Amino acid sequence: MSTKLDTLATDWGYADAQHMVEDYIFDGVMPAICQNPGCDYSTEMEPDQDHGWCENCSTNTLQSASVMMGII
Repeated sequence: MSTKLDTLATDWGYADAQHMVEDYIFDGVMPAICQNPGCDYSTEMEPDQDHGWCENCSTNTLQSASVMMGII
């Protein structure tokens, strides 16, 4: 499991990413995190988002948890 995915799960109050994704799988949004080193900005984005806008870095580097886990 990726470090970014672990960080995202912890930031959102989950012990692991699988439980987080299970809670969001049927919602229109999914937790997402910036993929840039040194930036752990997270927010909710579409479940299939793989190039979302990071408000902290000003780059298109946000990925949803479902994309990082290979579900989408």
